[in-house]
Amino acid sequence: MEIAEKVESMWEISHEPGFVPGESPAIGAVNEVISDLARTDIPVLLVGESGTGKDVYARQIHRLSGRPGLHPFKINCRMADDTRLAAMLDGTWHPERGAGTPGTVFLDGIDELDAAAQKVLLAALAEAESARNNPEAFRLISAASKDLENEVETGRFRNELYFRLNGACLRLPPLRERNADISGLIEYFLKKHALELRRKAPSLDNESLKLLQEYHWPGNIRELENLTRNIVAVGNADQPLQDLRTARFSQTKSADGSAFSLKNAARAASREREKELILNALQRTRWNRKRAAQELRISYKSLLGKIKQFEMPDVLASERGRK
Repeated sequence: MEIAEKVESMWEISHEPGFVPGESPAIGAVNEVISDLARTDIPVLLVGESGTGKDVYARQIHRLSGRPGLHPFKINCRMADDTRLAAMLDGTWHPERGAGTPGTVFLDGIDELDAAAQKVLLAALAEAESARNNPEAFRLISAASKDLENEVETGRFRNELYFRLNGACLRLPPLRERNADISGLIEYFLKKHALELRRKAPSLDNESLKLLQEYHWPGNIRELENLTRNIVAVGNADQPLQDLRTARFSQTKSADGSAFSLKNAARAASREREKELILNALQRTRWNRKRAAQELRISYKSLLGKIKQFEMPDVLASERGRK
């Protein structure tokens, strides 16, 4: 995957009917200011744990910025060393060299840049600011999972770069602090994935909803969406919620000093859900791997890798039978 890309197709979720940003007090403070902030040229820094929706809010800011007709440009800083970053930035705001003037530049994972890449970015931002004739040529949005103030204090992040990026800081709360939003997000994601997978959205009883509202959600909204997608794919909530109960039990045991950790339990539960999802897709397509990959919205190569990783005996036997 390239570290930078035009992302017109990736920035559409906030246009979808029924998009639920949340109404809890924890997220309300963010939503109150986002419309006014989006219409300024102030650089925005989005800070939050992985899976809290930083990418979604970056899209929302771009959409409300008054420049959605201009293409957004996303740079994955997690994959960028100083050389690759310099090459990508050189084509970002030089029309004669690259893709033309972007409407929004989104620097995702800014806290993952090493010292050399930070120096390159700082120089590029200074050059872009001084060279552009139109002061509204592009909008700068950055996203970080770590607290950049702390990173600056420890010397891991350049102070001058931090102040260039942090015109306004929006801190996105973790899902465990947004309990009032969980039922609305579940309803939204169930409908969304039922439409995508052309299936009926299963209904959840009160006991299941209570479990989901009491769960800690270490993976935040991304984990919640993955769970609801799995529920829609398998047609009911029984097995996905059983995996969640296992993770929740492990979380409680960990608090008592057990060797089991929530992180390991969540990872194991995620693997089991992924394995079940793949197996169901293969069964529905009568072991047609290409059709299964299309239904799962992953590449054919990725599906083959997953099949080998999970050592799925039924699949391997079916493959040997074809040879």
